[in-house]
Amino acid sequence: MDTASRVRWSVLALLVVSIFINFIDRSNLSVAVTDIEKELSLDDRQAGLLLSGFFWTYALFQIAAGWLVDRYNAYWVYAAGFLLWSAATALTGFAAAFTVLFGLRLALGAGESVAYPAYSRIISDDFPERRRGLANALLDAGSKAGPAVGTLLGGLIVARFGWRPLFFGLGFGALVWLVPWTIEARRVGAERPAGNVRAGGPGFLEIASQRDAWGTFLVLFGGNYAWFFILTWLPAYLEQERGFSKAQTAIFGSLPFWGLAAMAVVAGWASDRLIASGHGVSRVRKTFAVAGLLTTTLILPASMLRNHSAAVALLTLGCLSYGLYSSNVWAITQTLAGPAAGKWTGMQNCAGNLAGIAAPYATGLIKYHTGHFFHAFAAACFWLVVAACACLFIVGRIEPVRWRRQRLNV
Repeated sequence: MDTASRVRWSVLALLVVSIFINFIDRSNLSVAVTDIEKELSLDDRQAGLLLSGFFWTYALFQIAAGWLVDRYNAYWVYAAGFLLWSAATALTGFAAAFTVLFGLRLALGAGESVAYPAYSRIISDDFPERRRGLANALLDAGSKAGPAVGTLLGGLIVARFGWRPLFFGLGFGALVWLVPWTIEARRVGAERPAGNVRAGGPGFLEIASQRDAWGTFLVLFGGNYAWFFILTWLPAYLEQERGFSKAQTAIFGSLPFWGLAAMAVVAGWASDRLIASGHGVSRVRKTFAVAGLLTTTLILPASMLRNHSAAVALLTLGCLSYGLYSSNVWAITQTLAGPAAGKWTGMQNCAGNLAGIAAPYATGLIKYHTGHFFHAFAAACFWLVVAACACLFIVGRIEPVRWRRQRLNV
């Protein structure tokens, strides 16, 4: 392996660790929310607001984050965001009122908004098409392993020590990651000033003029609605509707995320192998994405089963299938966007994460008014089907868009 390849994979390894931390931090509230409700005398509507608050700023800041990573050094932009979200996590452990908690969730969302634009920028620059499936799959596995570990260990920590130590440990402990990342940023990022590379690249309006872009926006919104519903409300569903204890929720609630992480790696590797062997990029990426979205609808019949073990097994299978989609969705964007990877990803993630506002809050309202979760599962499956249709019928061939400047230079 040459020096460039070693650097590429060492950067990817650090990104995987960071997204693992990222998703623990954004999902930690879900394992603590029932305890926080009791301590601060909150109702399900307020809990829904807390669970969705992160996504308000996370979605809002995506476009600015996309511009930043295309204009400046993505390594340093990402480091600043990591520092902000880790500080917000740590300070949550001190919160004693709904308004303070909500404000810190907003700060967490602002910090984490730089993540996916930075990932796409780095992968688009440094990984060829035949390697992007695995690179994205490893990142996706990290994003699913984070909630798995967060649900398992977080639930056990909350059960044993309470919810505040969970946030202290996660927030302050994560800052260690900045040390090796700073070393890589100095060695690699400083040698490749990002701002000079893309200063004349496609703008937001040109991206918005692309039908493919709007297709990817809708795909991500639909897929994210189901994902964020599971991410934010699964522990409460297992506790309140299935009657699991906090310890049981920690164990069984982590199973879907472990399955999803494993499938994401397998699917990313398999899609890359198929493309490398000569199969068309469009057919491979779309087949994996659509199959994953439609098979994830197994979560609806899972919610209808009375047997708890069978329900958890089918729920895990549905979540495992989601990895077929999630390991390929960003590879589609990176291929289409090319030199606009940061901005396109920011716009797509902005649209997609509106689902992060809608799903947790809508689920809280559904639970408040109906007393159960069935209609929340049905809503998630509706959006999965919409996303699959958008991928099939709105997104065209998966090939680099010819931007205006590129056409003029021909």
